[in-house]
Amino acid sequence: MNARKLRLAFAGTPAFALPALDACLDSGHPLLGVWTQPDRPAGRGRKLATSPVKRRAREAGVAVHQPKSLKGPRAQRELASLDLDLLVVVAYGLILPQTVLDIPRFGCWNLHGSLLPRWRGAAPIQRALLAGDAETGVCLMQLESGLDTGPVLAGVATPITAQDTSGSLHDRLAVLGAELLSSGLRQLASDALPQAEPQPDSGVTYAAKLDKSEAKLDLGRPAVELARAVRALQPWPVAELVLAGERVRVHAAQALGGEVAATPGALLSIGASGIDVATGMGVLRITRLQREGGRVISAADFANARRDPRPA
Repeated sequence: MNARKLRLAFAGTPAFALPALDACLDSGHPLLGVWTQPDRPAGRGRKLATSPVKRRAREAGVAVHQPKSLKGPRAQRELASLDLDLLVVVAYGLILPQTVLDIPRFGCWNLHGSLLPRWRGAAPIQRALLAGDAETGVCLMQLESGLDTGPVLAGVATPITAQDTSGSLHDRLAVLGAELLSSGLRQLASDALPQAEPQPDSGVTYAAKLDKSEAKLDLGRPAVELARAVRALQPWPVAELVLAGERVRVHAAQALGGEVAATPGALLSIGASGIDVATGMGVLRITRLQREGGRVISAADFANARRDPRPA
């Protein structure tokens, strides 16, 4: 049986959505429009910045729409006029009302960066790292009006390694999600889509949006938790602490075992291998950091820059 052509539209905003947008562009199905959030001021100059999705769509010659909301009749008529089979939604950042979810023949599909129902919500990648999860993943689901509550069409898991940061997981999950989407589109076009599985009632957790205030490390916590936080807060907002009276941003660190007879926050040693700081349980070894107004440097460079390399 020949696969049918699907009339697609895409809604997304940040870089996480780019592999999925590329999957739609490469699918062989007509992509009739891309929806993304309005341009917003960014950077020190506060100039209007376009989203990564908008830039990619323009490069591909696809019509771009940037309504402030999809709740109004004008925006909904614009979508309905395309006679869509499917709207693909990836990190769009705007709420889709039920009237929009009902417009495409096959509804709206969403890619979510967790193994649902764990970590529904805004920051699933960071929360999985902060919690010390052994694995995470990405799910392709049918959108409902609830927050990431829709039935799951497909999913794939990936281990969280000791080297993973939110940045590395972000990139890996974006690619895995695009592969899920490509497979789903092929199945839908061939009338062979797997049955959507409702999410279980047990195991539900919520991933609250990451706040910049979470960047400040509480050295009274165990070193293993602090090391996870450093990875979870990379590349944004980046962990920070006061080191020898100086506020620094911590870009890489590891937890060391063993008992420490020192007050949490005490600077134990500074050397080429790292900067060791006492915590509520164990030692946090900082290996890459950034002084205020400076570039990211190694612990060795930090040690060499100090007039007195002894602990303060």
